[in-house]
Amino acid sequence: MIRKSSDLSLAARQAYDAVIDVRSPSEFAEDHLPGAINLPVLDDRQRAEIGTIYVQQSKFLARRTGAAYVARNIADHLQNALADRESSFRPLVYCWRGGQRSSAMATVMDQVGWPVTQLEGGYQTWRRQVVADLYDGPGPGDAGLDIILLDGYTGSGKTEVLGRLGRHGVQTIDLEGLAEHRGSVFGATGVAQPSQKQFESRLAEAITRLDRRRPIVVEAESSRIGKLTLPPVLWAAMKDARRIELAAPLKARAAHVVQHYDAIGSDAEALDTALRRLPRHHSREAVAGWRALGQDGRLVELVTELMTHHYDPAYSRISSAQRPTLLQATMDGLSDSDLDLAAIRIADAVLAA
Repeated sequence: MIRKSSDLSLAARQAYDAVIDVRSPSEFAEDHLPGAINLPVLDDRQRAEIGTIYVQQSKFLARRTGAAYVARNIADHLQNALADRESSFRPLVYCWRGGQRSSAMATVMDQVGWPVTQLEGGYQTWRRQVVADLYDGPGPGDAGLDIILLDGYTGSGKTEVLGRLGRHGVQTIDLEGLAEHRGSVFGATGVAQPSQKQFESRLAEAITRLDRRRPIVVEAESSRIGKLTLPPVLWAAMKDARRIELAAPLKARAAHVVQHYDAIGSDAEALDTALRRLPRHHSREAVAGWRALGQDGRLVELVTELMTHHYDPAYSRISSAQRPTLLQATMDGLSDSDLDLAAIRIADAVLAA
């Protein structure tokens, strides 16, 4: 018998051996449940073809053609992706709204003998949960987010320190990692950013895995990371957050950026395009000089110039109106030992907060 459930709590999802998204690859790419695998019963071309038949010919022909595709695709999944699953395999299956596509897959799985569960409401059930968490805020009796910002000038090692804090018992969320972007003109990672919905799914999942009663450290960001926007619940918590500031010498920061932000030197054309998009309050002569440094491969000089005349002044303007600082962790450099010591000091401050 096919079981049905709308419970998408972390504990409920962890009880399944696999979460199977049977929507088309393009639907899956836009967003999906965390950890889901894509076993489409109709691919994008087939969906488009069936839609055309439905509009231009007949509903019956569209359903018959679709059924043939669905049968072949499910058979292919059984013989390949699912071939090694034992009789005890417990999948959760979903489509867009919990309709025909997931019903087709669940019916076959049930006939095979697997204890299959179909997600009521499909992907839309998950999306409603994400929106409730990130846009509507905590419900009555639920704790809000106690955010502490890890702040500092560009290149001060915030990402590296953030990655070390978990070793010392501190809860963190790597927003730039979830967004596939490092922030600023240097920020592209070489990997396409996720959709806004996928970013929000990743973020909601990260928050679900944390204890809301304890502080959560995130890097200080603007309301946008690359093309993505931070959702209201998190952004509101960040605006009210306490902060910890990292500090390091300019020379060390410039060298650190060039070493760790691979995209700076890997795509000269993209770098030049980013420099041309800098705010118009910089003179044409200054931007032209920075572009020349980039085109000549003089990256340390370029980064030093941008920090001195663009990023550091902007940070100073913002930080002058910031919330109280729990700690200023000043480093002599940005070696591994410097970053390790800073992480220890910050962890002590956060755990005592």
